[in-house]
Amino acid sequence: MEETSFTPDRSAYIRAHAWIAAIGMGGAMALLWAIGSPHIWTGAVGGLAAIGLRGWYMASEELAVVWTLTKETLTGPAGRSVQVSEIEAVKTMGSYVQIITKSGDKHLIKYQADPAATLNAIERAKA
Repeated sequence: MEETSFTPDRSAYIRAHAWIAAIGMGGAMALLWAIGSPHIWTGAVGGLAAIGLRGWYMASEELAVVWTLTKETLTGPAGRSVQVSEIEAVKTMGSYVQIITKSGDKHLIKYQADPAATLNAIERAKA
C-alpha cells in the first residue's frame, strides 16, 4: 500500500461552520427570548459574528492539518501517530472521521470532502 494523505476540504470547513453558526444563532436567540429580552434578533447577529470570526481566524490552521496513512501507521498533526493494528473502530460524523484505538484514544480527521472514502481507506489498511 502506498502512502495516502487526508487533507481538509475548504468547502467542508465552510459547511461545518455554517451549521455551527445556525445552531449558535438559534441558541442565542432562544436564550435571549427565555430571559425576556426585547432584542432577540441580536442573538442571531452575535451568533453569526462569533462563528464567522472563529472560522476566519482558525481557517489557516485547520486547513493545514494533514493526516498520512501508510500500511503500518496513521500519522497526524502535533506528532500524533497510531499503529494501524491498534485501530479498534472508525466512524464518520458529518465531515469528520473518528479513529478509536484499542486503548480508547480518539482522534479526528476533520473536514473531509468524502468522509466515507477516508473511512474506507483506513478500513482497507486495517485488513
